[in-house]
Amino acid sequence: MSAEIRWGVVGPGRIAESVLPDFAHVPHARVVAVASRSQERADAFAARHGLDRAHGSYADILTDPDVDVLYVATPHAQHHGFALAALRAGKALLVEKAFTATTAGAAEVVAAARETGVFTMEAMWTRFQPAVVALRELVADGAIGEVRSVQADLGVSRVYDPVDRLFALALGGGALLDLGVYVVSFAQMLLGTPQRVVATGSLFPTGVDAEAALLLGYDDGRAATLLASLRQALPGQARVFGTTGWIDVLPRFHHPDTIVLHRAGAESERIRRPQLGVGYAHELIEVTECLRAGGTESAVMPLADTLAVQDVLGQAAEQLGVRHAEAVDVA
Repeated sequence: MSAEIRWGVVGPGRIAESVLPDFAHVPHARVVAVASRSQERADAFAARHGLDRAHGSYADILTDPDVDVLYVATPHAQHHGFALAALRAGKALLVEKAFTATTAGAAEVVAAARETGVFTMEAMWTRFQPAVVALRELVADGAIGEVRSVQADLGVSRVYDPVDRLFALALGGGALLDLGVYVVSFAQMLLGTPQRVVATGSLFPTGVDAEAALLLGYDDGRAATLLASLRQALPGQARVFGTTGWIDVLPRFHHPDTIVLHRAGAESERIRRPQLGVGYAHELIEVTECLRAGGTESAVMPLADTLAVQDVLGQAAEQLGVRHAEAVDVA
């Protein structure tokens, strides 16, 4: 791979608009192209961000010889089909969370990534936040003993609109795939993959989940209690409980700058680790450096973890009666 990693953006929506400015903090990376189903939207995005090329279809960017890696920011249900096409074209991938709309879809993409040897990573920015890195280091050093439980919540209050992406079943809407992925990934990062998933919640009329409460159970008695909601605002806090203390991850935990360490018999310790830019830069740096080193996976956000998280989300969706499917036409 060349010294400079050339990026393309697929899906010039709200999240892509937020991510693009953080490339200013990423050495050896340059965004050169954007793809949209609308040439007009692609042109406007390229003009706003000073990109060289604007493609009027997703398929066109796959044949762009000057793009090394694609940041996929389309709705969840479109990730699966596009990712498979991109891997066949030899394009490395950073795929927005949730990775796919279904567990089977995620398994297929992961299998294709491993078969082709093309770098692929889920854009779970939480794992790369400096404060979360500090938390993992404290846990690894035994600062709170053995981790036995994790609590996390993430919720927003959204006015129900059946045509909005968040409420559209065909686009992978619902609280689980949009917000639940954060709480599940956080728990999986610290506790590993659970043996049992119990979910309860409610649905919107379109068939997507409005809110979900998850209990993740482990054979050795460890547990995670998690909340995700599009029906009400939640603090966005997380707590990691160990046998000799606990760590608070202050709101909002999925991109925090502060954690508080509570050790048994000691004063609490406030630890601040601010992000670069808005906070997306850290995952962009990871992908860029992995590609420069010739890697095919991230050690921080490995494909096995993505698949484990997607499986938990899939089990929860099934228990709630949500029937997600991957989009067929993603050109």
